[in-house]
Amino acid sequence: MAKNTNSNSYILIYSTVMVVLVAALLSVVSLSLQSRQYANELNEKKQMILGSLSAQDQNYDEFINAYTIDKEGNKLEGEDVFNLLKDLKTAFEEGKFPVFEAKDGRLVLPLTGTGLWGPIWGYVSINEDMNTIGGIIMDHKGETPGLGAEIATAKYQAKFIGKEIFNGDEFVSIKLRKGGASKDNLIHEVDAITGGTKTSDGVTAMLHDSMEHYLPLLNARRQAKVAAQQPAETPAAENVSNEEKVENHE
Repeated sequence: MAKNTNSNSYILIYSTVMVVLVAALLSVVSLSLQSRQYANELNEKKQMILGSLSAQDQNYDEFINAYTIDKEGNKLEGEDVFNLLKDLKTAFEEGKFPVFEAKDGRLVLPLTGTGLWGPIWGYVSINEDMNTIGGIIMDHKGETPGLGAEIATAKYQAKFIGKEIFNGDEFVSIKLRKGGASKDNLIHEVDAITGGTKTSDGVTAMLHDSMEHYLPLLNARRQAKVAAQQPAETPAAENVSNEEKVENHE
């Protein structure tokens, strides 16, 4: 007996089978591409980290040591730094702070914040003095082209190079100033984006709030460098003058 392909039941069964088959096929394709997508995302993050160091010619795995610290600046074992980067805001709230340390002693710190229209993020490199900005890479989800979206351009990011995040021992971060960086505070300020006040304010907050989590690490490194530069104390026995040694028949 021939099937009635025009019947409602046949159409319903056929449609159901096709939906199941298509869904299964899409799931298989999605799973097969998942590893490739993750690899692409991972490579993008690595390139941004190297970019903040102006070290794109370096091999990430050979040049960078990645680890996680807690609120006191102590290393946390068993944490996947790139997994934390997937939701950096939550990682910060949980007291987990990813660090990327270059072989030459520079640090790269991840940044997360909010612009005018959505999330903004990036990576900032700190020179060996643990104070001077060596470079920064920023990106955004939906800032206005020609305005807030300027934060993602190399020309604008270059303005941060050489700025300092400490004023003496006080952490002051970097401020994006509307109307231009003030002459009295050029070392700690960057010109805000013309017409992009909200995005500029978001970058200022992102820099301060993100880097503030790393103060225990930065301060410890700064103190260690100061201590290393101090001349070693001369042992008391060596302070005895030659005359005293003669008098004592030494």
